[in-house]
Amino acid sequence: MRKLTVAGTGYVGLVAGVCFAEVGHDVTCVDVDAEKIGLLRKGVSPIYEAGLSELIERNLAAGRLHFSTDCRGAYAAADAIFIGVGTPERPDGSADLSYIAAVAREIAESVERDCLVVVKSTVPVGTNDKVEQFIKDFLVKDVKVEVASNPEFLAQGTAVRDTMQASRIIIGTESASAERLLRELYEPFQLPIVSVSRRSAEMIKYASNDFLALKISYMNDIANLCELVGADVEDVARGMRYDPRIGEKHLNAGVGYGGSCFPKDTKALRYLAREHGYQLRTVDAAVEVNDLQRVRLFEKAKKRLITFRGLRIAVLGLTFKAGTDDLREAASLYNVPLLLEAGAELVCYDPVGMDHFKKRYPELAYADTAAAALSGANACFIFTEWPEIRALAPAAFREAMRTPLVYDGRNLFDPKSMEQAGVEYYSIGR
Repeated sequence: MRKLTVAGTGYVGLVAGVCFAEVGHDVTCVDVDAEKIGLLRKGVSPIYEAGLSELIERNLAAGRLHFSTDCRGAYAAADAIFIGVGTPERPDGSADLSYIAAVAREIAESVERDCLVVVKSTVPVGTNDKVEQFIKDFLVKDVKVEVASNPEFLAQGTAVRDTMQASRIIIGTESASAERLLRELYEPFQLPIVSVSRRSAEMIKYASNDFLALKISYMNDIANLCELVGADVEDVARGMRYDPRIGEKHLNAGVGYGGSCFPKDTKALRYLAREHGYQLRTVDAAVEVNDLQRVRLFEKAKKRLITFRGLRIAVLGLTFKAGTDDLREAASLYNVPLLLEAGAELVCYDPVGMDHFKKRYPELAYADTAAAALSGANACFIFTEWPEIRALAPAAFREAMRTPLVYDGRNLFDPKSMEQAGVEYYSIGR
């Protein structure tokens, strides 16, 4: 068992810390947000993530998991310190590394023994080299500190499973001792480990996320063409999935990708390429397709309706995908402002994301159920694939809505069934 400290209690840091505790390490998660730490000490997770609350409670009770605002104390005696703070996108697409720098300096001024600093946050290639030098510049004690890269590949909604049952663990190190320690820390997970240089590990993260983003945008591009030529993108995807070279994941057409990773990471890699005098044309195309795809349904509705003014519009699904309360880069955040600007009266529903959405749009009406949101609506937009929305019967739209006009950005319903139920139904690529 090793003594670990994790800086940051967001998705990356909190999930990593809890999962390390679950396999037997003694883990202290630190954050400057005292309110969040107070909740975590009570076993309350600040984020909605399947299975996370149970792991927090179990490991708190076992004495392996601790939460603290005393960052310096937690860093002082750690065998390894994992950095899981945010690297938000700047206006020019580059990554803001100020949180990384703040943690690195505090580590340098706090450590009292040799330790390994492991950057889990997504950072531009070469950042770990700078972090190591930055720490050395500010070291107070005569200790040895190395920096390693250990990017995460978790998806919101399945983050615990993605950590405990990861397809692989990527570790980027510049010394045999750093590699040995990381292998030791991950040995209890019994997962494949890919050991590379720090810069290769940093690039693996971006290359993986951007490839998946490209795959999504490609399918959305194909879906748009399917509509024009009379093909069904779901039939197309079904045929593609049998090819092992293509795989079965990320072939669903819809309103584009969102969340905290794909939008930010595609722009960050584009920025990195341009800084080196290179253009990533494939990534450029993926971003362009996604930007247009987000509002495709709104554009369809504009052509169908004379005006949105005075119309009651049901918005089903506010989070960027099901299984999370995260709104970052959600399709709802791009379409709701357009609908409001056009004069629509909105009634919104999401099983877990409404509290966050209310902070942005407190003036909107919110419904307790999907069916209640449909009541008296002139049109409905579906942006998230929640089971509670998928469970609606086609007849429910006709019976509840004043005008059964549905724009489905997740292809949740069969077009023929909706037509038979008397619903005017528009989806993506069908």
